[in-house]
Amino acid sequence: MALLGGLFDFLFYPITNFLSPRWSLVVISFIITVLSTLAYKFLTKQSEMKTLKEEMKQLREGMKQHKGNVEKMNTINQQIMEKNLRYMRHSMRPMLFTFIPIIIIFSWLRTTFLPAGDLFSWGFKIWPWGAGIGWLWTYLLSSMVFSIFIRKLFKIH
Repeated sequence: MALLGGLFDFLFYPITNFLSPRWSLVVISFIITVLSTLAYKFLTKQSEMKTLKEEMKQLREGMKQHKGNVEKMNTINQQIMEKNLRYMRHSMRPMLFTFIPIIIIFSWLRTTFLPAGDLFSWGFKIWPWGAGIGWLWTYLLSSMVFSIFIRKLFKIH
């Protein structure tokens, strides 16, 4: 890990040394989110993913129309579950390619940003976070926000 830690220290040197820990983690989160989202885009068949999403949406609309008919709803629900399984199967490929690099990067992030303590603090305790959030919550929240915008921007299904 020391070798990869040195590599990440070198790669992210301009970010970690010229920005505060808070903003350097947000920028690194953006970079990692862009890379993993692009991997998802290019490792999946986007046309098939879009078709599956549209079919599931139409089936959910059909469920709303047949609320009183239990047999019809069970049939539609089974079709939705089949489509969802196919959708998840297509999503597994990019996850397999990005899982190990992200685990390695998380180890480096923990080592680098854990000593910084709470990166965002609000001065009073809020259950369950306390008086602020550390590196992990900062990464997760910023990554979720970035992912929403990046997926919309690149039209990823």
